[in-house]
Amino acid sequence: MFGSYGLTQAVALTIACMIGSYLICGIPFGLILGRIMGHVDIRKSGSGNIGTTNALRVAGPKVAAATLLFDVLKGVVCINIARVVIATLGWGFSPATGVLEPGSAHDWMIALVALACLYGHIFSPYLKFHGGKGIATGVGILFGFFWPLALIHLAIFIVLVAITRYVSVGSIVTAALVPVTVFIAFPAIGLPALAIWALLGWTVVWAHRANISRLRAGTESKLSFKKEGK
Repeated sequence: MFGSYGLTQAVALTIACMIGSYLICGIPFGLILGRIMGHVDIRKSGSGNIGTTNALRVAGPKVAAATLLFDVLKGVVCINIARVVIATLGWGFSPATGVLEPGSAHDWMIALVALACLYGHIFSPYLKFHGGKGIATGVGILFGFFWPLALIHLAIFIVLVAITRYVSVGSIVTAALVPVTVFIAFPAIGLPALAIWALLGWTVVWAHRANISRLRAGTESKLSFKKEGK
C-alpha cells in the first residue's frame, strides 16, 4: 500500500515534515518586520498579537502587507515541500506534477503537516509558545494544499469583513468552515484526515476566543488602515 515503504517509514517521514514545518511556521515575521521596518515591538501595543491586523494597527500598512505576505508564504512553502517529500512514498504521486495530489490516500499525512504549520504559528517555539491567530498562515496552508479552497475562504473572509468591518468575524467564520469546504471538495476524504482539518480550523476559532468575548460585549475594534494614535 505504501509502495516500497512501510507504515513505519511513512510515519517517520510525516513526523520529519511536521517538525520542519512547525519550526519554519513558528518564525514570527510580524515581530521581526515590525522591528526592522517600523522600529516597534508590535506585541507591546494594540492587541499584542504578532499577526497582520495588529501589525496594521501598530506599525502601518507596509509592515502589515509584508507580514501578511511572509505568513502566507511560510504555509505555502511548507505544504508544498511536504507534498514533494511525501510523494516519494509512491502513493498519491502524480506523474504530471511530481507531488502528492489532494484527495489521495495520503490525506491524513498532509493534514498532519498542515496542523503542524498552524501550531507553529500559533504556538511559536521562539516566543515561549505564543504567536499569531493563524489566519494568514492558514490561507497559505490551503493555497499549498488545494488553491481553490484558499480562494473560497478568502472570498468568505473578504465579504464578511466588508459587511461587518470586523476582521475577527471573517476570520472566525472562515476558519470554522474549513472541515465543511474540505469535505465538499473531497467527499471521499477519510475520517481521520477530515478530523485533522476540523481541528485545524477550530483551533483558529479557539485562538480568537478573546475576540469572540469582545464581539459579545460590543467592544471589538473595527478595521482601520491608520496607525494607532493617528
